[in-house]
Amino acid sequence: MKLTAVLCTALACAASASADYFSEGWKPGQAAPTHLAPPPTFTPGAPAQEGEAATSPFDIQKILTTGPLGSLLAKAGINLTQSLNASAQLAELWDPRIPFIHDDNFDELIVNEELTPEEEAKRMWFMIITTTSGLQQQGGLSKIIDKQFDIAYNETLLANDLPHIKWGRIDYLNVTYLTTKWNIWQGPWLVAATDRGQSLRFFKTTHARLNATVIRNFLTQETWQHTEPWNSAFAPGGKREFVMHYFATAMRTGYDWTIRIPKFVLMIITGAAGSLIMRLMHRAPPAEPEAPPKPTPKPTPAVQAAPSTPTSSPAKKTGSAKKKGGKK
Repeated sequence: MKLTAVLCTALACAASASADYFSEGWKPGQAAPTHLAPPPTFTPGAPAQEGEAATSPFDIQKILTTGPLGSLLAKAGINLTQSLNASAQLAELWDPRIPFIHDDNFDELIVNEELTPEEEAKRMWFMIITTTSGLQQQGGLSKIIDKQFDIAYNETLLANDLPHIKWGRIDYLNVTYLTTKWNIWQGPWLVAATDRGQSLRFFKTTHARLNATVIRNFLTQETWQHTEPWNSAFAPGGKREFVMHYFATAMRTGYDWTIRIPKFVLMIITGAAGSLIMRLMHRAPPAEPEAPPKPTPKPTPAVQAAPSTPTSSPAKKTGSAKKKGGKK
C-alpha cells in the first residue's frame, strides 16, 4: 500500500510539470539567434574606508596595546601606545635616507669603514646632533635645523658635487656614550668628523637663519676647515681620553639600566631618595652635651704662726737667783 501511494504521488507531480523551458536547440537552416544572454555581472560590496588597514589577529602591536596585556602594561607604567605614536611621528620628521649614528654602529660605519688611501684622505662625515625627538623640542630650533639639514642633503644628492662627504644623524636623547665622550650636553650641533672619527670639529647652531643654502656653501667652499679640530687632553687621541671613555661607559650603563625600570617604580625611588636627602640637609644640629659642674674648693682653716724666739719666764729667773745666793 505504501509503495502504491508513493507511485501515485510521483505520477501526479510529473503530470503537472511543464517542459516548455527546455530549448529545442539549433536546427539546420535556422538563422542564428541575435538575442544573447546578458553577461554575468558582479556588484562589489562597499569599499573599505581609507586609513583602515587589515590587521591580523596575531598583530604584535595590537596584542601589546589592547586587551588584558595592554591594561597590565599601562598599570605598570609602560605606555606602548604613546611610544609607538611618537616613533611614527619622528619617522615623518626625518629623511629616512640619512643613516642614524649611535653607540653601536659608530665604529662599524666610521672608524672601520673600508676605504682606499685616497678615499680615506678625503672622507668626511657631516653629522647633526638633534634634540627633535624630545616632545618639548618639536617646535623649537632643532626641528628647523633638521629640516634644513635634510633639504641640503637632498640638494647635494641632486648636484652630486660632494661625493667624498657622507651624512649622518645623531639623536641626542637616545645616544649616551658618544655625546658624553664628546662632552656635549645640549643640542643641536653640527659635527665634521675626519680621520676615521679621530678629528672632530663642532659647530653650534644657535641662529635660526641657518638654512640649506648656508649649509651647502659651508661644505662646497670647505669653510669647515677654517675651524681647528678638538685637540684638548680629553679629545680622541689625547693623553686623558681614557677618562672620558670610562665616564661615558658608566653613563651608558646607568642609562641602560634606568630605562628598564617602570616609571612608577622610578618615581617612588626618586621621591623617597629626595625626601631622605631633604631631611638630612635640613635636620637640626645635634644638641651639645652640658658640661659637668665644676667642684667648688672647700675653705681651709687659718693656722696661727708660733713665735720664733721663746720668752723667758720671770719666775724661773728668781729661783735661780736664790740658789746662787745660798751658795755664797
